[in-house]
This record gives sequence, C-alpha cells and structure tokens, in this order.
Amino acid sequence: WPYCRKRCSYCNFNTYVVPAVDEAALRSCLVREAETLLRLSQVHSVTSVFFGGGTPSLASPGTVAAVLEAVAGAAHLPAGAEVTLEANPSSTSTSRLAGFRAAGVNRLSIGVQSLDDAELRLLGREHTAAEARKAVEKARGLFPGRTSIDLLFGLPRQSRDAWAQQLEAALRLCDDHISLYQLTLERGTALAAQVRAGALPAPCQDLLADMYQTARTVLVAAGFRHYEVSNFARKGALSTHNLSYWRADQYIGVGPGAHGRFVPRGEGGRSREARVQTLEPVAWMREVQSQGHGTRSRVVLSLLEQLEELLTLGLRTDEGVTHERWGHFSPQLSLQATFGEPGEAQALQQEGWLVLDSGGLRCTWAGLAVLDSLLPDLLWQLQR
Repeated sequence: WPYCRKRCSYCNFNTYVVPAVDEAALRSCLVREAETLLRLSQVHSVTSVFFGGGTPSLASPGTVAAVLEAVAGAAHLPAGAEVTLEANPSSTSTSRLAGFRAAGVNRLSIGVQSLDDAELRLLGREHTAAEARKAVEKARGLFPGRTSIDLLFGLPRQSRDAWAQQLEAALRLCDDHISLYQLTLERGTALAAQVRAGALPAPCQDLLADMYQTARTVLVAAGFRHYEVSNFARKGALSTHNLSYWRADQYIGVGPGAHGRFVPRGEGGRSREARVQTLEPVAWMREVQSQGHGTRSRVVLSLLEQLEELLTLGLRTDEGVTHERWGHFSPQLSLQATFGEPGEAQALQQEGWLVLDSGGLRCTWAGLAVLDSLLPDLLWQLQR
C-alpha cells in the first residue's frame, strides 16, 4: 500500500501523498498481481503475508480481505498462517482494527516510533504519544500477544537517559514484540537536510552504541530474546514473516516498489530471481492491467549472489546461518569448508566476534552490534 497521509521527515520509502486514492482500482491490481506471481512461482503453500507500506492501515479492510482471498485461491494459506498489517496510531480506530481482524489479519505492527511528543514532532509524525499509547492498548485488546511496536533511537539531541526512560515506558505499554531501529539520515529527506545545514546535530557514534547496548540490557532483563539485530521477542512471539527473509526463504513482493526473491517455475525457470515491481503507483497499475503484473526488473541470481544474501541476512539473527540452510544453497561446498580454514572468518572467531560450531556460523553479541563492519571480510573470503 504505497500511500500515506503525510511524509515523515526521515522517510525515503516508496510512498506517495495524493489528494484521493482510487482504492477499487488499486485493490483489483493488487489481487491480479498476487494471483499472477503466485501462479508464476508455482508455490503450493504460503507461510505468511505482510501488508507493508506506505500506511496499509489507510486501506479498507475489504482490500485486505480481497488480497487474502486471492492468495488463498492461488495457493494453500493455512488457517494459522501469520498475517501482519503495519498500522499508524493515527489510523487505528477500534472499529477499523476489528475490520482488519475480520478480514484475516492476526498480527499488528504499530509504528509508534517515539513516546515523546517533541521527538514525534521532529519526526513529522501525525500522532501524539498519548494517541500512540491508546492505539497500542486497543490493538492488544484485539490481537493479544500479537501486537508489535516500532521505536526509533539515535535522534538528533536525544540523550541516553531520555532513551532509557522511553524504553521503560515502552515496557509498560508493549506486548511481546519490539523492533528498535537506529535512525538513518537518508539523502533527500527533510531531517537529513536539517542536519546537513547545521540546524540539528548529528548523534555521535559512541552515543548510538551506548543506546543500543542500553536497549539490549533493558529488554533482555525484561524477558525478551534478542533474536535479530533490530528485533526482540518474548514468549516465542518472533515474526514468522521477517524470519523468512533472514533465512533466505522465497518471497513474493506485490504492489508498487515491492521486492521479491523466487524461482519462476511457471515459466520453466530453474534459478532464483531478484524482482522489483514498478515504483510509481499509476504506472504500476497500468502495467498490471495490461500484463497481469508490474515487474520492472528481474535478475537471475548467481550462486555467489545467493550465498552473499544468505550470509548477510542470516548473520543478523541469533541463530546465524545453519549448516542445513547453507547446504540447501551450496551442497558442494560446506560452511565448514568455506569459513573453517585459516582466513578472515577464523581471525574474527579468535577475536570473539564470530562462532563456527555444530550449529553453524553466527555472531556473538559483540559481533552482532558491529555486524556491518564484519561482513566485508566474510564476503571477501566467500568470493575467493
């Protein structure tokens, strides 16, 4: 769902603010593209569906229901499959959320971003902290144990103490899943322009590291498992859908600007492809209406590219890359043969950043915190 009511100051996603949305046309195109790509992939069973955006909570529950019906018609969608909808606190009335639940949504991801009104204004969010709290409480009433919240840290002028207080407030509010994202100042956004012009200070790296460490300490003490770089869950409430990305499973992207990774067996394809749908919604709709899908680019991924993705994504999780998953992509050359010999990976193990054992290859906690700086060495060893 590519539309938002307004653009946040930090956002560089493929989102559009328009006076009116032709929802009936968008709905029929989402349905048609989902059916086409599922047919093309020949997958028999779908494990999860995720409605992202933009602001999918601005869609009507009827649109969500129509897409889910299309998925269930083209492949098997088990009764217990995880169906997540991203929601903004400003579009979460109780009746609306109940409508989404009736449509088949069983998990909600709420973009709280901050519980401080001044920070919310800086981020250009539509809602207040009080509205965010209300939205989460309503959602937990309808989706108990399956309501996730997003928070941002590393904002200009944010102190470690303010962040620690916010984490405590989040713990009083949250359910069993929290996603914490370090603010990235993306080129072309209003916030990045303010920092570049000197109107706002850029947060220092040591403070960012401190905030991340604080978050981990607070959440782990509250019973959360730090199962991925930015994600924490307790009582087993991990996000099935996001885990499928990190485990390099196949996924189909539907809608303007969506990404996918799958083997197009329906065309006789044997290799995994990286696909990106046309970005601009009106152009995307035109393409879907004329050819059944709006795929703008499709690239066959080489074995090396697939292994690079598996490594880059898998090491983000606490389970890392298992021998079994590596073997699925690389039956000839084992994980042990690739990274167990003298070289970069062995040096990183000796320095306490990585572990390679009977479970597979994974980061230590210290390694997880600096993963981006470890990957170049590992990718270099893999390429050799």
